[in-house]
Amino acid sequence: MQDLQSALEVLRHGGVIIYPLLALALAALVVMLDKAIVYRRHARLPEALRQLVETYGFDWAELDRQLTELGQHNYFGRFFRVIMDNRAKPAWWVESRAGDEAQQIEKALGRGMWVLDTVITAAPLLGLLGTIFGMMQSFQLIGPDGLVNPGGVTAGVAEALIATAVGLLIALVALFGFNYLTRLQAQMLDEMERLGTRLVDHIRLDAQEAGAGQVIAS
Repeated sequence: MQDLQSALEVLRHGGVIIYPLLALALAALVVMLDKAIVYRRHARLPEALRQLVETYGFDWAELDRQLTELGQHNYFGRFFRVIMDNRAKPAWWVESRAGDEAQQIEKALGRGMWVLDTVITAAPLLGLLGTIFGMMQSFQLIGPDGLVNPGGVTAGVAEALIATAVGLLIALVALFGFNYLTRLQAQMLDEMERLGTRLVDHIRLDAQEAGAGQVIAS
């Protein structure tokens, strides 16, 4: 509790620029928490489903059952469902529809990431602006005969340093969060593309077997 009070006291001496910096920090925190919830709830790929897609000659009915259990809001479920529902059509058609769905999923995953990108750029600049304000306040207290108010000069320098430090800290946290979420998104889309290719291969295999069966029957 005492540490929290000390931190609040330090922020209070950071000047007026601390308030927009705290607003940026709150915006970054909201985005990162939102993305964490999204990836936990809607980007989960059960191991049983992954193994089924990787299996040679799997049963489409079993895939349909697992996708139904996964739910319609799961990104992998949405992507696989598009492929499965169009499996009777030519492979090029399936790949086109799957590509469109993947683009929609990528847009959904990237929603709000611009906020983190803005915070990474804006927070250090606001901290620098706070530094300028603090130094200007210090210089105004220096008269022609020297220091008029040493305590005021010290307060101005403290405001400058606190604003800079807070701005850099917020930018660093947002940068780590942005890089982690970007990497997570890239890994998920790569896995989705890889497994989607497996499903399209199964569609081609089914088409070849059906064609071979017709030739034998004739």
